[in-house]
Amino acid sequence: MKNTYKFLALLLTTFSLASAANVTVPTVYFNGDILTMEGDAPKYVEAIVVKDNKITYTGDMREALSQAGSNAALQDLKGHTLLPGFIDTWGHFALIAQDTLGVNLAYFSRNPPQTRAQLINRLRSEAKVFNGWVIGTGYAEAMLSDGGLTIADLDAAFPKQAVLLENISTLTGMVNSAGLKKLGITKATKAVSGFIPVDPKTGQLTGELIGMPYLEAVAKAVGKYSQDLTFETYRKAEKIYVSNGFTTAQSYEASIADMRNMRLAIDRKIVAIDLIALPTFDIVDQMLASNPNTQFGVYSHGDRGFKVAGIQVPTDGAPQLRLAYFTKPYLDTTGFPKDWRGFAYYPQALFDKYTKLAYEKNIQYFGYSNGDAGIDMTLAALSKTIAETGITEDRRTVIAHSFFARDDQLDDYKKKNVMAVMMPNDTWLYGDVYNRVLGAERAANLSPANSANVKGITLSLHNDTPSSGPNVLFSVWSAVNRKTFSGAVLGPEQRITPYLALQGFTRNAAYQYKEELSKGSLAPGKLADLVVLDQNPLKVAPDDIKNIQVLKTIKGGVEVYGN
Repeated sequence: MKNTYKFLALLLTTFSLASAANVTVPTVYFNGDILTMEGDAPKYVEAIVVKDNKITYTGDMREALSQAGSNAALQDLKGHTLLPGFIDTWGHFALIAQDTLGVNLAYFSRNPPQTRAQLINRLRSEAKVFNGWVIGTGYAEAMLSDGGLTIADLDAAFPKQAVLLENISTLTGMVNSAGLKKLGITKATKAVSGFIPVDPKTGQLTGELIGMPYLEAVAKAVGKYSQDLTFETYRKAEKIYVSNGFTTAQSYEASIADMRNMRLAIDRKIVAIDLIALPTFDIVDQMLASNPNTQFGVYSHGDRGFKVAGIQVPTDGAPQLRLAYFTKPYLDTTGFPKDWRGFAYYPQALFDKYTKLAYEKNIQYFGYSNGDAGIDMTLAALSKTIAETGITEDRRTVIAHSFFARDDQLDDYKKKNVMAVMMPNDTWLYGDVYNRVLGAERAANLSPANSANVKGITLSLHNDTPSSGPNVLFSVWSAVNRKTFSGAVLGPEQRITPYLALQGFTRNAAYQYKEELSKGSLAPGKLADLVVLDQNPLKVAPDDIKNIQVLKTIKGGVEVYGN
């Protein structure tokens, strides 16, 4: 095969090597592992041809040259692997953009802190005061060898400057005393839909904010900023996405302002990748009130651009914070009431209302459920809606996270045509925590991807960035190996193959958005959204998948990232 490519390369020196950036000129990609992601088993082709932002041919090299014509541009893959561009099925584009205003302290940052002193030093040396605050993002105490920060640590380093540390969970964080004062929070402040912890030993505030008090603190700290700065943060966020092979990004919990800015960013060509917004039910109410004919699931520029995917309705919170809603109590209820099972965000009637709205108006429904009791609420609402409306067709209904879906619930997913959208990184980040707070049996059932697949449920995967790193190959590694932070294997029976894991970011991800005719695999007529990897995830040792690097990302035939 190598000799064949050498011969072809010599033969093709007579061809015009026009710039691949000019999408009006056909481009031939060849000499690598071209994995089409077509079908349930891996399929490779020798070459693909791209013209006018679409794939026009996939197959053998000689026919590709014939189809491309004598003026074709040649892209020698040099033995690397070509795949469809990755699709973000559940993430925070707008929040990732906002986080660029602070210091990235996450495990996936360039220089992740490993001790409290290193974290403080990075804040001191890198932070630029924004809106009166020093902001750090992606904080995770488990990553620090000497334990988590305390309010005393922050006060000693920043006695007068307000500091906000955003936890990687995006649902909790910490401020120092100057920050508490700036927010007007005292021991007398009552928390609504969350917690403002007090140290039982000292009777003083710990600086921690959980749930709504934290989200309100972020809103006050970040404040409002100009559209120009918003677009600057969008450009930075896009760089993060394309450097990890994404050609489509999602922003769930999108506000009206987020959606307006994302649409403008696309229209003004500030952002090249596709942006998908997913507003919560209350925002959808506002949208329908102002325009009853609001379009969902339709791109602004044909088969690309900006679109609002559907309606997001969350039932419960993060299990690692013991906020997820379970049918049985947590094993460790320290700091919570006896027999603590977490809680539901809203009453059942709310879920009943919005599932029915979604089905009657043909708006795609994105449930967001973590604990099994939370999943029960979403499934109960769907049952009621299907019974009342008689609609049984596949609406691509989603239950995101589906962290602790029971086997009987997965049977119901299949019956109701519900997609499971799972987060494999949670195993690495919090698997050890779940063993402690839930017990080994429930912990082992975290993200039951293999069970879902065996039952015929369509499975897509996500990173929920910035709740975990944006690296798709790390997520694939996690789904394949299911290793925790300590190195233990959690629920080995739920491991899936590398190919199925890749489908979760390509073919199945496109299906989730009803875009299977334009994205998700390499086939004639589909968008030339491509990613080039330095190694083939199907051919390296399972534990080496996380080390694979993205070399190029191509959106609509145009290179948007090159390493």
